[in-house]
Parts: sequence; C-alpha cells; structure tokens
Amino acid sequence: MTEPSPPASRWPHILRLAAFAGFLFTLFYLVAVVRVIDVDGVRGAIAAAGPVAPLVYVVVSAVLGAVFVPGPILAAGSGLLFGPLLGTFVTLGATVGTATVSCLLGRRAGRSSARALLGTDRADRLDALIDRRGLWAVVGQRFIPGVSDAMASYAFGAFGVPLWQMAVGAFIGSAPRAFVYTALGASIGDLSAPLAYTAIAVWCVIAIVGAFAARQGFRSWQATARPRDVRP
Repeated sequence: MTEPSPPASRWPHILRLAAFAGFLFTLFYLVAVVRVIDVDGVRGAIAAAGPVAPLVYVVVSAVLGAVFVPGPILAAGSGLLFGPLLGTFVTLGATVGTATVSCLLGRRAGRSSARALLGTDRADRLDALIDRRGLWAVVGQRFIPGVSDAMASYAFGAFGVPLWQMAVGAFIGSAPRAFVYTALGASIGDLSAPLAYTAIAVWCVIAIVGAFAARQGFRSWQATARPRDVRP
C-alpha cells in the first residue's frame, strides 16, 4: 500500500504573491507618489499626433493607468485636449484598456498561486461566485472612493475574474467618474462654468453611492461570515 504524498508547501506561492504585491506597491509609489513620469510631457507629445491623437491617447493612457498614473490626471488631460464629449469617450476607452491589461497581468502573475493558497474547494466556490456576481463586483468597486482601480484590477485578475467581466464592468462603473474628471479638465480655465458645477454634483452623488455600496458590501460579508464563527 503506497503512502499518501505529503501536501505541497504553500511557501513558494506565498513568496510569489508577496513579490508581485511588493512590485506593484513599489511601482505605485514611484509613479503615483514620486511622479517619475512627466504626464504633461506625454500629453504634449500626444497632442502633436493630429487627427489620430484621441486613439493614441487611449492606448498611452491605458498603459500609464496600468502603471498607476492617477486616473483623474489622465481623464483631466483628456478633457483638456479633446473637450468634454469626445474626451469622455477617450477616457472610457483608456479606462477599459487599463482594466483589461491589469486584469490580464494579475491573472498571469498570481492566479495559480491564489488558487493554491485557497485550496481546490474554496477556489472552485470562488469561481462559481465570480461567474454569478463578478461583473457587478467590478462595477461596485468603481463606485467606492479611495480605491486604486488599477490595483483592484490586478487583484480581480489574480482571483480569476474573466476579461470580459473586467472590461464591461469597468465601462459601466467608470462612466460617471470618467465624465466628472474629463469635464473638470475641459473646464479648467473656468471652474465656475455650468459644466464644472454639473461635474461636481455628479461627483458628490458618486461618493454617496460608493459609501453606501461599501457599507452594504461590508454588512453582507459580515452576514455571510458570522455563521462560520459560531461553534456548537
């Protein structure tokens, strides 16, 4: 009778995820805090592209967003270059691109390790939950203030959210904020314009909805977790 093989060590997976997280936080610090990328210079170079500048901005902004250049800065630049209408669609295109790229990289870098740490049963249950609610989890995250969209997209990818859910959820959930920051960028010369006031009003609504969604999500998680802590 053959003896069962010992369980595989989880340490390689823990170290891999820790290294990936450390890389992302270092990148976030360098780009979002230290500002090693000259966004104004990038914006000026794109403006010189002429008629194809909106498409170029979508691609470049998607990549910059994936390396943690703050989304509001990129969206405001879109509004400044292309106006509130075209700029909003440019911002949305870049947002979906960032979400897709980040999710794909997160899946490649952390998916197998995340499943190994969760275990087969938990990972399968999480996959089933994502199939039912993954799209709306992405949409809801976009309404929560103070959460890095790129960082969340990397995490969604590591936990197996499909790319189509990531792209569609980012488009739906980011539309209000895309309008807000793009409109503010387009109104930067006159923040007393009706467009700026409209953008600020929409931002306030988003903040309220996001806070409510976060509270409801936390209470739902508590309700789900509480029975597991009850012992006979």
